[in-house]
Amino acid sequence: METFKIRSYSKKELALCYFPTAENPRSASKHLMAWITRCTPLHEALLKQGYRNTNKWFKPGEVKLIVEYIGESHSHKKNETKSTRKVS
Repeated sequence: METFKIRSYSKKELALCYFPTAENPRSASKHLMAWITRCTPLHEALLKQGYRNTNKWFKPGEVKLIVEYIGESHSHKKNETKSTRKVS
């Protein structure tokens, strides 16, 4: 099984990893940002690293924090189907 790669991601790219069935990239981004803002410890940790809501990219350190707090995106795994994904 492939491991989620910690690297720089655009907000849209990372959001689509977490919400691959979203209607469009903007919708996926809104969902991801809602998760981030609802997770106060994550949002505060991102702000301490210099993250701003207007940023278009997540730096590797920010991606690492997101993965630590909300978990690894599972859409990067090969051969995964919508029916086999867990919904939380």
